[in-house]
Amino acid sequence: MHGWLEQARDRLAAEAGADVSELGLSPEETDRLLELARVAAHESGERTNAPLLCYLIGRAQGTADLDELARAVRRLS
Repeated sequence: MHGWLEQARDRLAAEAGADVSELGLSPEETDRLLELARVAAHESGERTNAPLLCYLIGRAQGTADLDELARAVRRLS
């Protein structure tokens, strides 16, 4: 993770009372989320959909894994 993003993760974890390890992103997760953000921006025609989609994925990740969610988003395309 990029240094700025690590600092943001640490502050968010502190604010939420969460373990920092719960908010970490592996290189694979980072790549997948960036790809899904790209899909959201390009397929919808609205760049603002990219961060919103990533937020929705984060909210849904408690009930499904990232691969399943990625497949669901790709089926929209």
